[in-house]
Parts: sequence; structure tokens; C-alpha cells
Amino acid sequence: MGLLEINKSLKIPSGVKKIVLAGNPNVGKSVFFNALTNRYVDVSNFPGTTVDISHGSLGKDILIDTPGIYGVSSFNDEEKVARDVIIQADIVINIVDALHLERDLFLTQQIIDMGLPMVVSLNMMDEAIKNGVKIDIEILEEELGVPIIPSVAIEGKGIEEIRDALQRARPGKKVPYIDALLKPVSPFFSNVGEALLYLEDDPLIEAPFLLSAKAGSQEEIYMQRRIRVNEIMEMAIRETTVGASLSARLGQLMLQPFPGIPLLFISLLAMYYFIGVFIAQIVVDFTEGVVMENYYCPFMENIVGRVFSPDSLLGYILAGEYGVLTLTVVYLVGLLLPLVAGFYFSLSIMEDSGYLPRIATLTDRLMVKLGLNGRAIIPIILGLGCVTMAAITTRLLGSKRERIIATALLGIAIPCSAQLGVIFGMVAPLGISYLFLYLAVIIGVFMLLGLIMARVLPGRSTDLLIDLPPLRLPQLKNVLKKTYHRTGHFIKEASPLFALGALLISLLNISGSLHTIQNFLRPLITGWMRLPPEAATAFIMGIVRRDFGAAGLYSLNMNTGQTLVSLVAITLFVPCIASVLVIFKERGIKDGLLIWVGSFLTAFLVGGWLALFMV
Repeated sequence: MGLLEINKSLKIPSGVKKIVLAGNPNVGKSVFFNALTNRYVDVSNFPGTTVDISHGSLGKDILIDTPGIYGVSSFNDEEKVARDVIIQADIVINIVDALHLERDLFLTQQIIDMGLPMVVSLNMMDEAIKNGVKIDIEILEEELGVPIIPSVAIEGKGIEEIRDALQRARPGKKVPYIDALLKPVSPFFSNVGEALLYLEDDPLIEAPFLLSAKAGSQEEIYMQRRIRVNEIMEMAIRETTVGASLSARLGQLMLQPFPGIPLLFISLLAMYYFIGVFIAQIVVDFTEGVVMENYYCPFMENIVGRVFSPDSLLGYILAGEYGVLTLTVVYLVGLLLPLVAGFYFSLSIMEDSGYLPRIATLTDRLMVKLGLNGRAIIPIILGLGCVTMAAITTRLLGSKRERIIATALLGIAIPCSAQLGVIFGMVAPLGISYLFLYLAVIIGVFMLLGLIMARVLPGRSTDLLIDLPPLRLPQLKNVLKKTYHRTGHFIKEASPLFALGALLISLLNISGSLHTIQNFLRPLITGWMRLPPEAATAFIMGIVRRDFGAAGLYSLNMNTGQTLVSLVAITLFVPCIASVLVIFKERGIKDGLLIWVGSFLTAFLVGGWLALFMV
């Protein structure tokens, strides 16, 4: 598949220059477009897509707006449209956010590598100054090789300067490594931009007959471009807290190891007390223990009992020990609804305040070692509330490899808040040394698994491309609105999975398979991990619900070593049935089975190893 002819698709007369606005999302392109076109604007649906393209007259030429993108590629409709328009431009006006220059310059350098004449507008200069960012315009212009125009578009500053600078638009300085790759392949293509996209393995650029189907250079090109952008940033950018606002200074400090890491621990501790103590214990004790157990369950059992005998198959499936109308609703409404709402409330506060992107940036270096990037801290934090919910949020990660690693870490080494409440209740009486030992083992397993998967799975971590908005006080109305919609979406997705899980457990129990599984596990429990035989039942219950498994250990007569071993093993043991079903849905049967088997093996290997020293 080749490029779509822009002149025909947008009905642009021949001989008219195509001046294209390009930039990342939310950099102010629409403000420039409206200001530069003044009156005449036409909006066309781009052929073969659902994307609308705005274009209008700019003197004798045509100004075309493009969707906001982070790079020229073909991963979705917006990027395909932007690719087709940019690659055929006569001049590109690249709008960049002065406050997020390190992110935006990646696209700038890619367009420069395409050999297109361009002008760069350094927009939102007022925000950069307010946040203590000083940009040396002369050095930036010298290093990029194109005109740089500072601007504050919403105030009209820099608009006329951009219009005048179009006469000086010129190709910039390509990355030397990329330029060397381009020279031998460029003659096979109609322009340098197509040759570059061929080298970057763009799936919609057809390889000429004399060249191989794939160049295979994308990762190295992206790496060299990022290195070049970092070099430019070091030369042209100076950040200082002098003259910056209090929120800007605090925002910059949050990105430093100190006080960023202590602030992160304080934030996570506050989040734990809100969700893990207040929600998971006080609120859930009322919703599950009082409302659901004392009122809902007796009412539902009475209703079902009028139609079906409690001893019948349907009666047991609907309202028995693992009933679809009892256990499922108790879990969803009594347990998960408060926990999910509490987590999304906390997450929305961190998002709207601008703190969450800073957590991702702060943890990026560590996450890269585990085959992820800083954005993965979001599902990991969510996993401490509910692994089921966190497995869904791995969708925000940039590659299949990262989603597999994050899901595996969630399914194996992250305990949910309900389980943590029971575990802390059991380990606290053992003393602070046992608490730290428990945490050290779990964190050690988490890190080791991540390092192993990062080496074994092919590929590398995607770059962290994330906005760092100014710190601000979140608006309660927006926070509540986000919480409501996200919680509703989660409950809608989780409900059928929980019902299916309750049905499966009921059928296993009726058929006697549940008892068979317990007998199968007993040798591992008693011989390998040196625990009481009754612990096998607790591990089976952990499949139904993680805190049930931990709670099943509570009444057993074990010494301190056995208690620690059992708590570590039950933490690493397979996720609850709802989490397993979501993992299968998100990752597929093959990867889901590998994660499930991996958690089973990890739990017993680590538990047995620990038993050698503790029991």
C-alpha cells in the first residue's frame, strides 16, 4: 500500500504549496491554524478513515492541519493520515510545547530526517518561563538547522513571525547515523521521507523490488534519534527553580531521587491507609459483612429457595456456597465496588493534580530494568488494590511485551489489598523483623521475575512519552466524575467473569473435583513446605478469592516459621479465579496459561526454599 495523493483527496490545485501544521497532541496547533487561515476553512473526511482534516488558504498557498501525533508512522488512522499529509508537504510548521521540549523534539527530528523544509514554533513559552525552564533559542536553531520562533499562541504572540518565517523555511540537520542509512536507499523512492519510513519498517511503505521486504532498522534509528535529542536538550535547555512558581519548584523536586522517592513512599502510604485500611477494612466490613451477609444473602437465599430446593443442582449453583446470585454479588457489590471506587478516586486525584505522570517519570529508570517503562507503575499500584482491575489497565502500556511482563508480575508477585489486610494481621504479631522479611522476599521475587523476563522476552522497553502538566489542586467534580465512569466500566466488565468463576467453582465442588485438587496439593504442602495438611484447603480457597486463602491460614496452629512460609506462598500462589479469567481475556489462552503455571511453580519453589531456613 502506498501513499494517498493529497492533492486529489483534498482537491488542492496544482502549483499551490502545501504548508502543513504538525505536532504532538495538545501543543496548540488549532490556535495557529485558526489564526493563520483567518476566514476560509474547509473540513474534509480523509479517504478510507474516520479522521477529519482541516485546510484553509494561507495567502496563495494551502495550510493543512494534521492530527496530534508523537511520531510519523502507521499504527492508527490518525498517524496514517498525518504520515500521508506530512510526507507530501512543501513546508512543515512544527508546533512544539516549550515546557515539554524533550518529548516533542523526537517528532521534530523525525521530520528533519525526512528532508522537509520546516519552521519550528516554540509555543507556550510563558509556561516554560513560569516553570523555570530557560531555552537558548540560538543554540536550538543552530543544532536543529531550522528557524525557531518563540510564541504564545493563545495571546497571539509569534503568529505573524511564523508567517514571515515561512520564506526562510529550510531542511534541518539530519542525525548523521540516519543520514548514512538513507543515502544508499533514497534513489529507490520518490522522496527522502518514504525512504526513511522504509528504514523504520513502516508496514504501509512498499519495499522496491531490489530491496529487502523489511529494513529492520527501526529500533536503532529511534535510539539514535533519542540520543541526538538528548544531546540538543543538554546544550540548549537550562532548568532552574529561580523565578519558578511554588508548584513548579515542587513539580521539579518530585522528579529527583530526593525528595521524590520519600514523597512517593508517603503518597503510597497515604493511599494504602485510605484504601487498604479505611476502604478495605471499615467500609468493606460494613458493605460485605453487614449489608450483603445480613440482608442481601438471606433475602436472595429465601427467594431462590421458594423456586428451587437448596439441595438441588440449580439451587446450589444460584444460592449455594459459591452461588452466582450470592457469592458473585457479594464480591462485586460488597467487596470490589468500594475497593475499585476507592482506587479510582485516588488515581483520579493523582492524575488531576499532575502527580501521577511524575511518579511514572521517577520510576522509569527502575522499570526499564524490568523490561517496562515508568507508565507500568500505574497498574502495579492498582494491583495492590485489585489484580483483576490492574490486569485490565495494562492496556495503557506501549507494547505486547510490556503488557505480558506487567501482567505476569501482577499475577505472581502483587498481593491485593484484601489479601494484604489478612496477611498484615497475621504477620504483625510475629514482630517487625518478620514483616520486613516477608516484604523483602516478595519484593525480591518481583524484581527477579522482572529481570528474567526482560532478558528472555525479545524486544526492549518503549520510550516513556508522557506529559508533565503543572501541579494543581484537583477539581472534586472532575475527580468524582472520573471515579463514577471508571468504576462503572470495571463492574460492567468484571460481572460476567465473576459469575462464570462462581459457576466453575460450584461445578468443581459438586463433582468432587475440588476435593481431588486438595488431595493433589497435600504432598507439596506438607512434605515440601512443611505446613499442616489443612493448609491445602486454604490454597484452594485462594483460587476462589485471595483473602479467603490467607484467612484460611489464620485458624491453623503453626509456628512463626510456618506462618511466614505460608504467607509468602499464598501471596505468590495463583491469582483468584476472577483475575485469572481477566488475564486470559487480556493476554489470550497461551500467555494466560503460562502466567498461571508460572505463579503456581513460583509459589511452591519459593515457599519450599524458605522452609529450608525457617521451619
